[in-house]
Amino acid sequence: MVWGGISLGGRTALHVLTRGSLTAIRCQDGILRPLVRPYAVQYAPRFLLMQANARPHVAGVCQQFLQDKGIDAMDWPTHSPDLNPIEHIWDIMSLAIHRHVAPQTVQELADALVQVWEEIHNLIRSMHRHCREVIQANGSHTHY
Repeated sequence: MVWGGISLGGRTALHVLTRGSLTAIRCQDGILRPLVRPYAVQYAPRFLLMQANARPHVAGVCQQFLQDKGIDAMDWPTHSPDLNPIEHIWDIMSLAIHRHVAPQTVQELADALVQVWEEIHNLIRSMHRHCREVIQANGSHTHY
């Protein structure tokens, strides 16, 4: 499992969870505190967190952390992939890794993911165009 954050200004480091699943506490201590908070401070006051509705993301402990740190998060409807550009990045990363020899170990997979993560600048820059198309489609699906 991996976590990464993107914005028009750039991206966070990629966080690779090599063991276990993402819990609310792991989300708070391994993602929100070390990755999201510094990124939010860097882009304040214009920072607005967009995240999926995964259980750890919406757990009370994580929501309280964001509120305590003054980090605003979008109210996000379920099943809205057209406006969540990170979903496109996960697809790109998966395709990029599968084009090459499949990683044989967890460490090889983590290294490959980090390498691809460093190469995704173009999609980040296209976020404006994606949002415009969804607006023009009145919220319906687009070719993205």
